[in-house]
Amino acid sequence: MTFVKLFLTAFFWGGTFIAGKQLAGQVSPSCAAFLRFAIASVFLLVLTRKMEGRLPPIQAGQIVWIGLSGLTGIFAYNLFFFTGLTFINANRASLIIATNPIFISVFSALLFRETLTPGKIVGLVLSVSGAMTIISNGHPWILFNTGIGPGELAILGCVLSWVSYSLLGKPMMKTLSPVAAVCYSSVAGTVMLFFPAVYSGLFQALPGYTLPHWAGLFYLGFFGTVLGFFWYYQGIQKIGPTRAGVFINFVPVSAVVLSFFILGEPLTPALAAGAVLVLSGVYLTTRPARTS
Repeated sequence: MTFVKLFLTAFFWGGTFIAGKQLAGQVSPSCAAFLRFAIASVFLLVLTRKMEGRLPPIQAGQIVWIGLSGLTGIFAYNLFFFTGLTFINANRASLIIATNPIFISVFSALLFRETLTPGKIVGLVLSVSGAMTIISNGHPWILFNTGIGPGELAILGCVLSWVSYSLLGKPMMKTLSPVAAVCYSSVAGTVMLFFPAVYSGLFQALPGYTLPHWAGLFYLGFFGTVLGFFWYYQGIQKIGPTRAGVFINFVPVSAVVLSFFILGEPLTPALAAGAVLVLSGVYLTTRPARTS
């Protein structure tokens, strides 16, 4: 059952790109981001209280880490996410974001002196090459003349935001459990997102949202955030972080498959080649080191 839950988690996370793309252009990025995490925060508060027995008190020294995590992983990531999906297809966005583990490994090596093995270096080169192939539609050299489009830049902003969030999680989870850390950063990010959402017309837009809009937002908030997180950490407890982490590689795969069948997005040769390079690079970067 653990493996089923982990596979479904990857499926749900892949589906967030589909739901986000369907909302793009109909719900403003700031409103979509705020409503997604307003829904998620309610469930996360309930989940945290149930798992911890209470809502853990926040110490003075934790406030800065919680605020920075909310700023990077919730506020910035989701504004970039919904903005990027207004410009580019869900399948391309998912494969660019799939490079996250690569850059987390690089910055962990730079900041925390974690080992950057030859295999990880090869993985970095492969994944960056794959991302450039996807961004340029198979013609990386044109990036020197035309630059990177606004959609791709926004999704690269997602990568930078998530890398920052992941690195901030290391010191934060020295004093908070994973569920409490995610809960509090979600609440902090939701509060931050409220202001740009109001500025972009949240209250005026609410009456115009249809059932499909709310269904997409609920999917993103509950299935794509709360349930996915809960099952993923259950998997870590049951089979360990290394084996559970392997399932993350299914996220872009499920996103590409779902975008083909639900959104009708084409699977081009450049996209397929980029996907192979990115996923190969992620595998090399995240595989466990051999022991003698």
